[in-house]
Amino acid sequence: MPASLRPDIAFDGHATLGEGPVWDDEHQRLVWVDILPGLVHRFDPATGGDHVFRAGKQVGSTALRHGGGLVLAVEDGFALLDPGWQRLDQVAVVEHPGPPVRFNEGKCDPAGRFLAGTMAYDETSAVGSLYRLGTDFAVTKLFDGVTISNGLAWTADGATMYYIDSPTQGVDAFDYDAATGRLGNRRRVVDIPAEAGLPDGMTLDADGCLWVALWGGSAVHRYTPDGRLDTVLSLPAPNITCPVFGGPGLGTLYVTSAREGLDERQLAAQPHAGALFAADVGACGLPTLRFAS
Repeated sequence: MPASLRPDIAFDGHATLGEGPVWDDEHQRLVWVDILPGLVHRFDPATGGDHVFRAGKQVGSTALRHGGGLVLAVEDGFALLDPGWQRLDQVAVVEHPGPPVRFNEGKCDPAGRFLAGTMAYDETSAVGSLYRLGTDFAVTKLFDGVTISNGLAWTADGATMYYIDSPTQGVDAFDYDAATGRLGNRRRVVDIPAEAGLPDGMTLDADGCLWVALWGGSAVHRYTPDGRLDTVLSLPAPNITCPVFGGPGLGTLYVTSAREGLDERQLAAQPHAGALFAADVGACGLPTLRFAS
């Protein structure tokens, strides 16, 4: 049977759609977003304080920049937030034919590019895509036919990229050329039964195992490189969105969650929905990948 773990509540933020946690190792802070109200949070585990930047539009995900500040996948493209968290400048607008879409999960690759995918507001099947923002701010579509573009992760050697399109109920792997950003040899590596929840965001630990958040599953699952479930982190909220390792030695797993999709009765029964959770899971993460521009 998989090992079972229990978390603490790091910050009870009541996020509508908490997502995209990123550990800032330089400042020992956790950056995360609340997508629908367009909020970018900076949480300080030492004090419990949480600073908020209001983007003025929805923010699907974010990543740290080498020179300070953040790169954001906003509702309709990509933007930069200055190091002082005062000014947001859009650097690319991405137009989509068909049903209205928004950007969702995104992360930096080992070469410092930012990858982020889209989904239809009404979750129409196969109208989303995965994009890459280059360090010159040029945008490249990597592939389409996506329904809910979600988790991304790279192995420590940069040779494999993991990817989740949530309704497919699993994790796919690609061969990845970090020098060129070229993808190839897509294959399924983890299958997740529907009764466990919808796979959402994910992160990789130093042992090469995947930690996958489960929307509707009240849990994060750890899968070994051969696709075997070996650890379950149960959480006191149903809609779990994304994990990331942070803290000293990258030894704490932080997990975002959401209140979206829950009615008043469910919220009364799950008062910590939308919280940021933290847990000692007996594993450590990989260093944060930053946008190289």
